[in-house]
Amino acid sequence: MRIDLNSDLGEASTPEQLKCEEALMRLITSANIACGFHAGDPISIDRTVRFAKRYGVAVGAHPSYPDRVGFGRTSMKLSTEEIELCILYQLGALATIAHRQGVKIKHVKPHGALYNDAAKDMRIARAVARAIANFDPELILVGLAGSCMLEAGRKEGLRVAAEAFADRAYNADGSLRSRTLKGALIVDPQKASQQALSIVLDKRVTSFEGQKLPVEAQTICIHGDTPNAVVIARAVRKSLNKVGIEVAPLHTFL
Repeated sequence: MRIDLNSDLGEASTPEQLKCEEALMRLITSANIACGFHAGDPISIDRTVRFAKRYGVAVGAHPSYPDRVGFGRTSMKLSTEEIELCILYQLGALATIAHRQGVKIKHVKPHGALYNDAAKDMRIARAVARAIANFDPELILVGLAGSCMLEAGRKEGLRVAAEAFADRAYNADGSLRSRTLKGALIVDPQKASQQALSIVLDKRVTSFEGQKLPVEAQTICIHGDTPNAVVIARAVRKSLNKVGIEVAPLHTFL
């Protein structure tokens, strides 16, 4: 049994955050790198790719709506063409800088509001998937488990990876609990590792309200900006290893 551990990185703005990102690289297998629209710039992209290369972590793009002010967490009314162009722009930026270091990007995971919108709106999901397929049909599309983003990816001929979260609470409908609500983040390492084990071994997650929800995932996310992120990642990886689950990058088993 194998699972990928991913984290959204390239978003650091302080020395402490940067130190946390490098520490996470030692524990994860896939890095989703901010491409400049919600966070990041050429220097941070280059630095994060360098970290990933050093620690043998798969490099992926983390594109968003053009929303630096709102950190990509604000939904935007864009046409499908505008969405495709925004994603192509960001993929091109990351791929070019990664190529400079001899690294090829392996996957794409949309960020924030774009991720959530594409999970429930097929029009947006198809635009995301088309952009990725046009850029490189070998890329893996990462999306919320059970969402229409995965269906859109399959329709475009992409490999897809269903994602679940160790550090986020779920609503009863399988969506993620809004960060604006109490209890949205799971910051207790033991609770996060228990949720990760439930996802992998039992193929289910318990919602914030207590319902048991089915979930089948190939990758588990630990956000780089979650408090205790490094401690959480270490606990999750230790728990998975303890029960014999191999942690490996998506492209090695999909």
